[in-house]
Amino acid sequence: MIRFYSILICVLLLSSCKFRESEENGLPVIVTTTSILADGIKNLVGKNAQVIALMPAGVDPHLYKASVRDLDLLQDADLVIYHGLYLEGKMTEIFEKLAFSKNLINVSEKVPDELLIRSGPEAHSVDPHIWFDVSLWKMAMQFASEEIIVWKPEWKSTIESNSKQYFQELDQLHQEVIDKAQLLNQSQQALITAHDAFAYFGKAYSIEVKGLQGLSTLSEPGLRDLTGLVQFIVDRNIKAVFAEQTISPKAIKAVVAGCENAGHPIQLAGPLYTDSLDGPETPAGTYIGMFRSNIETIFKSLLP
Repeated sequence: MIRFYSILICVLLLSSCKFRESEENGLPVIVTTTSILADGIKNLVGKNAQVIALMPAGVDPHLYKASVRDLDLLQDADLVIYHGLYLEGKMTEIFEKLAFSKNLINVSEKVPDELLIRSGPEAHSVDPHIWFDVSLWKMAMQFASEEIIVWKPEWKSTIESNSKQYFQELDQLHQEVIDKAQLLNQSQQALITAHDAFAYFGKAYSIEVKGLQGLSTLSEPGLRDLTGLVQFIVDRNIKAVFAEQTISPKAIKAVVAGCENAGHPIQLAGPLYTDSLDGPETPAGTYIGMFRSNIETIFKSLLP
């Protein structure tokens, strides 16, 4: 725990230093909410701007509360970019107020409603984890690139060139996952995680997914949820369940214990990256690297 807070303090101090450095260099400052979003925007703008992620790697955006420092960063930024679809939870009202005075981009704004996954009729019941369908993430980044060009028309040629390269890489990743998913489909295995973050992944790549918690990590699983999931795992002879990087493994460990009590020992694999990338300069420190890391972990754990 001490190590975690030490790393967090270092990240926050580094972000503050980068902000001051950007002001000195005359670069526009773009503040994004998550590390996933920051990586995507960096691929679009290149060296034209300083891109700063508000939430450090490893932080759960569902539970994140903006600090005084965060509010200062948002107020001082030249452009603020966020996911939307209530991913940022407690920060939604802040963005609504900032919209009157700041340049703001909600990257999920133009994702067609029929492509969104919902757990109910309420606005906040939309699943915000669209980046687990690479084609939807590409759509979100396409909208972001168009809006950035509106904001900075002089960047048009650079943004279009960077976007073309990045979108080719996303297309390649999308096809890689499709090809590998066919093997998992044939195995009758399912992807079971701590919370329901992989619905878009399952829909896009025809993989059955189940989460112990709901769309948000704010929800708590009940005994019925746990018992039902254990029975599903036993009936389907599932080999592994997966912890997540930003969530306590306590609940998913209860599933493992329940399976063992039912005479079906399983592996606790992972952790998978869900709402955040890994740290900078690591294999999972980019969106594409994170996705490939997850795929490797999933297939290594579930396939023979």
